[in-house]
Amino acid sequence: MTKQEKVEFVINTLKDLYPEIPIPLDHKDPYTLLIAVLMSAQSTDVRVNQITPILFAKADNPYDMVKLTVEEIRDIIRPVGLSPMKSKGIHGLSQILIDKHNGEVPKTYEALEELPAVGHKTAAVVLSQAFGIPAFPVDTHIQRLMYRWNLSNGKNVVQTEKDAKRLFPEELWNDLHLQIIWYGRQYSPARAWDLEKDIITKTIGRKTEIDKYYKTKKS
Repeated sequence: MTKQEKVEFVINTLKDLYPEIPIPLDHKDPYTLLIAVLMSAQSTDVRVNQITPILFAKADNPYDMVKLTVEEIRDIIRPVGLSPMKSKGIHGLSQILIDKHNGEVPKTYEALEELPAVGHKTAAVVLSQAFGIPAFPVDTHIQRLMYRWNLSNGKNVVQTEKDAKRLFPEELWNDLHLQIIWYGRQYSPARAWDLEKDIITKTIGRKTEIDKYYKTKKS
């Protein structure tokens, strides 16, 4: 297969598997998505979705959020981990949204990445999922699969994002990044990986990764 045929195989397989694409983090608007994504760092979507309703019952907009103290936010979000840093970030960014953006979540990478605790990936998720702006947020699943599929060298997330944006059509980015995440969780996880179920890697995967898989199985 040529590189282009591999890309088309990935797109078509993912489209067949995920014609409807669920959004992993529960939210109702750009602000609640931004907070949920910030909370998801080094945590699971399931855990975040358990905690955000408790937080949003008290404050689901920046004006109510800044009425809470950092300590009150930290006590609520403690189960998602890294709560001291995340609670400061949530309080701080809520104040900046009020002071600089009329309480609205901005729609550019630059403005989003100026907010405390908001990195490039968080900004990309918000742009794509809240505003429909083409972006390709790279998480651990996408990083792993782009390497396994021999579509990126896996050097770092910046390179993986560049490769993904170069290989896949821009109008598909917002769907594809979610489809790859779901595929990674269901068919191509880091642990307990079953290559027989992982049709994409089995068909187009990096030879060294496939060889390593079968070596591990034999040992």
